[in-house]
Parts: sequence; structure tokens; C-alpha cells
Amino acid sequence: MKKILLTGGAGFIGSNLTRRLLEEGKYHVTCIDNFDAFYPRELKEENIRDFADHQNYRFIEGDIRRQVDLAKVDEADMIIHLAAKAGVRQSICDPLIYQDVNIAGTQNVLEFARHKKISQFIFASSSSVYGVSPHLPWNEEERLLPISPYACSKLSDEMLGYVYSHLYGIRFIALRFFTVYGPGQRPDLAIHQFFVSISDQKPIRVFGDGNTFRDYTYIDDIVLGVEAAMEYESSPYEIINLGSNNPITLNKLIQEIENTIGIKAIIDRRPDQPGDVPATFADIGKARRLLNYSPSTSLQQGLNHFYKWLNSRQS
Repeated sequence: MKKILLTGGAGFIGSNLTRRLLEEGKYHVTCIDNFDAFYPRELKEENIRDFADHQNYRFIEGDIRRQVDLAKVDEADMIIHLAAKAGVRQSICDPLIYQDVNIAGTQNVLEFARHKKISQFIFASSSSVYGVSPHLPWNEEERLLPISPYACSKLSDEMLGYVYSHLYGIRFIALRFFTVYGPGQRPDLAIHQFFVSISDQKPIRVFGDGNTFRDYTYIDDIVLGVEAAMEYESSPYEIINLGSNNPITLNKLIQEIENTIGIKAIIDRRPDQPGDVPATFADIGKARRLLNYSPSTSLQQGLNHFYKWLNSRQS
């Protein structure tokens, strides 16, 4: 049974991944999470509640910036590093904390891997590293033009991973996630906010004219991509996009949510926000080749799954 150290495991992506790994019965998962105050602790506790007592699961409340917390991990064969200070807009207001958590914290986890001789390291990067690059769809060789401290921190982490792979023999796989959504999604993100506000017949804030577009990726497809990266052994360092390869405009997203709920949205139009990019669009050819990655959940299916989950929490 492989022993997995999963940082940020009580978050949206981490809890969905943990649930999948435990269901498969091949893994022991140790999760470390500090319940960052970015959103309410009780939501993260809810994320892990249904498997908190699983015999192959251990939870450590701790901070990746503290080696004393990482030292509580008994042993691990692999690290999946999801923990990070989230939020593009928030990073513009307080860039130093993003450097501290996302860069120094990641190096701390890499140091842990080095000293424990853990040879497989999966890192959650972000489509935000592409920034305002105009050449769509984005492939992994694209010139990177990040425009927020958050994006810059993720790019820095990818470079740290290269250094540790080159010097210390750690296989480092950086997965650039593209706008992940689904059950358990953070409450600050657009799809979650839109569903709640439209259902309550309250205005939704729309920044810009609604013609920006995003490559929305359903959580189950992301989880399958991460699982494939866990088995990847063909090279010591890779950067791989995980997206849907099917972007839509913000206006179209709102229309699809309206159709899912059966209520018309009330639009509160706002100016464009600093740090927001006009488009994201994943070239997933490399993921198909190296990971046999093939996202299969349509936007309509994903939104229906999310709405069902949201209603189950409110009932």
C-alpha cells in the first residue's frame, strides 16, 4: 500500500482526491492542512468529514512552512503538494504572504522530500502562470507572462521543482490546473457565488463585459489527471496542462447556470479587475500523450453535479 503525503488535503481539490484514493484501497493518505482563514474552517472540516475516520487516513493540522509540522509525518512514498495561499486578487493586496506560503512553503516541502528520499513529487500549479500570453490554446512551451503575485509564486515553484529534480533526483511533475469546479468548490469562486446568488435572486457581480473566457475543468477529470501523474515515471521533470480544452465566455457560463437553476440572473456590472486575464485555454496534447488524460465531463453535466451537491448541503 503506497503511502501518500497530501498537503492542503482538506481543501476542494485535496478532499476530492483523497476520497478517490481511499475508495480505491491502494493508498494510505496522510493529509496536512492548516485550515487557512481564507475561507471558513467549518467548510474544510465538512470536506473531510465522511472519510475522517477511515483506517487508511491520517489528518495532521499543521503548516507547510514549519518543519516541525512536517516532521509529524511518519513516512511517505510520494508527495502531492496542493497546499497554497489561494486567490489572484487577494495576492495583489498582500503579495508578501504569497511569497512566504507558496514559495518558501513549497521549498520547505521539497526539503522534506529531499531528506526523506521521496522520489515522486506532484505539484499543483496553475493556468495563471500564462498570464496575458496571446497565443491560444496555451501549450507548455508558451512564453509565460504572469500578471499577479499568485501566478508568479506558482511559476517560481515550478522552477524550484526543476532545481530539486536536477540536484537531488526528485521526479517533479507540475500540473497546471485550469479553473477547476465541482462539489466542494471554494465559496469565493465564480461558479459557486453565481449559483448561490442566482438561486437567492440576488445580483451577481460581473467584472467587465462578460466576453472573457475560461477553460472550466470538472474536478473528477482533474483527479484522474493527478492519479495518472502519480504513476508517471518516464522522465525526471515535466510540466503538464490539465484543462478541458473547451473554453466558454463568462456570459455563456452565466446562461448555462441560469438554465441549470431555472432562474434569470440579475447582473451587477463592474469594471475589469487587476490581475484577471482575458482568456485561458489549455492545449492538453501533452497530457493526452504522457498521462492518457481525456476529460469527459461536459460543462452542463458538471454544473448539474455541482447544483445537486449545493442543494444537498442546504437541505
